[in-house]
Amino acid sequence: MPAEQFVNWDDIEVLIKILSEKVSKMPRSFSTITTVSRGGLVPARLLADHLGIEKILVDKRKISSDTLFVDDIFDSGDTFKKIISNVDNPSNFVFATLFARSGKKYPKQLTYAKKTINNDYVVFPWDRLEFLSKQK
Repeated sequence: MPAEQFVNWDDIEVLIKILSEKVSKMPRSFSTITTVSRGGLVPARLLADHLGIEKILVDKRKISSDTLFVDDIFDSGDTFKKIISNVDNPSNFVFATLFARSGKKYPKQLTYAKKTINNDYVVFPWDRLEFLSKQK
């Protein structure tokens, strides 16, 4: 069983700053952010503030490649696989995450702030209670 890596709010602020700098350096801009409600909503909001983006779309069935997609972690790749099939132009799509699971093959559309430590399970502040309740 993998160890846990608990991430605190200070860590999140640092990761959001790194990610926002990477996105800002891209040769394009985004007027909206799209995300999933479970893991991506909080990082999407924080990243939107850093990038000056006011509109966040949640749990959309059709996703424009003109939007920045944000999630907390690229882990198994399952979310990416579900999302990419809903994107109008996958080659022009950007999938931004705070963490990317070490040792995985990353899609070219992925940009991330940091790789995970080994295979540690990342526990974010917004899912800490859920994680702890499953440990009982």
